[in-house]
Amino acid sequence: MKVTIDSKKGLKTNLKILVEKKIIDEQMVIRLNELSKTVNLKGFRPGKVPVEVLKRQFGKAIYGEVLEKILKETSTKALEEKKIKVAGQPKLDLKSYGEGKDLTYTLEIDELPSIKLQSLENIKFVDYEVKITEEETKTKLEDIAKNQNNFKDKTENETAVIGDLVIFDYEAKVENKKFDGGEGKNTQIVLGKDLFIKGFDNQLVGAKKKDIKEVTVTLPENYPKKEYANKKANFECKILNIKKPEATKIDDEFAKNLGAKDLNDLKIMVNKQIQSQYKMSLDAISKDNILNQIEKIHNVEIPDNLLNQELSIITQGLKKEDIEKNKNENLKIAKKRIKLGLILNELGEANKLKVEEQELKNEIQKQVQSMPGQEKQILDYYQKNPAAASSLRGNIYEEKILNLIKEKSKQTKKVISLQEAEKILKKEHDLKHNHDHNHENKKSEKSPGKKQTGKLKKASKIVKKNKKIRKK
Repeated sequence: MKVTIDSKKGLKTNLKILVEKKIIDEQMVIRLNELSKTVNLKGFRPGKVPVEVLKRQFGKAIYGEVLEKILKETSTKALEEKKIKVAGQPKLDLKSYGEGKDLTYTLEIDELPSIKLQSLENIKFVDYEVKITEEETKTKLEDIAKNQNNFKDKTENETAVIGDLVIFDYEAKVENKKFDGGEGKNTQIVLGKDLFIKGFDNQLVGAKKKDIKEVTVTLPENYPKKEYANKKANFECKILNIKKPEATKIDDEFAKNLGAKDLNDLKIMVNKQIQSQYKMSLDAISKDNILNQIEKIHNVEIPDNLLNQELSIITQGLKKEDIEKNKNENLKIAKKRIKLGLILNELGEANKLKVEEQELKNEIQKQVQSMPGQEKQILDYYQKNPAAASSLRGNIYEEKILNLIKEKSKQTKKVISLQEAEKILKKEHDLKHNHDHNHENKKSEKSPGKKQTGKLKKASKIVKKNKKIRKK
């Protein structure tokens, strides 16, 4: 095999590969001998079909099979020989081939750029810790208690008001005719939530236990029986019971019902939960800040095919006029995503970071533990969806790279109150909202604080090395 660089411009390289017919002939003989031992043909004993007969009858098909194998093997060797890191799929163009001939073809390649990694020592970020007060924990507990929906029976003389739980049987008719789905037993609704049928709740206000209430509503557009959708229905409701909401007492019993040992243990759990929620959001802001700094200090040439692929993802499902309208902004976003993906991947490779199988299993196990009762579904999902497992691996890989950056950069630890955390998150939300609004209206692309801060595509996904060859 002979490999030569036909042309090279920037990240685009064209290789010319020559495979001598001698190599192809040898592969043909090997394949024919393999088939002669397994193929059954009329007039010959099993496994005793002469090679010459196979070649006459199946020669073209076998050549095609051998050619495919040789193209795959030689193209991989050619890339290794020239030490080329491929971005995406090379384009293969057959120039000369056929039985008894040399094989000549070209590979059009987009290379991954060579990245000179910069020092991370000047990267700065804030590691926030949110301090939760006893009063804030108490307020959260009260909110939880309000959602416990404890109800106490009303007397027969008390009427139903908004917020009460009404239990009833019903029969419904459309145009004075009963219909499928028009009956219900022990139906329960909390008045005011309007979760049954729009307008139904208010007509039960004032009802008493044992009353028969007539309710008229329009069935929803998405009613399961299409013939009744948007039609008026008359419900005859027999009121079985009415219950009024009762304040939940926040005590040890309340805590045990929520899975805690006692009230003090529940307070600790709630405190940690609030901290964790805010910490996650604040860490996301710090992460975006780190990534913005990483992008600024590196110069990276972007391969055309990766850029086109990313633009295709960003604009998927959009109208042509919208794509054209936001062309410059989409290009900017695509370049940033790819650039960061390439830099992060280079950092991972340079520091020999990798995701062990046990780490992947541990992450899946965390998800299993966080969703009681759905253990089997989660495990089945990852076993049957290799792409999902690959995506999870990418998340772990990216997290490792970010932790590496944090270790080498300048970290400032800051303890803040819940109010301060709210202000930081609101400011970030407003900046992103303004950016999105301006992007929509094509205004002030270079204004301060208008940069994209959304989650970036995982590094391992962006720079995935695909060894497949795409034929022209």
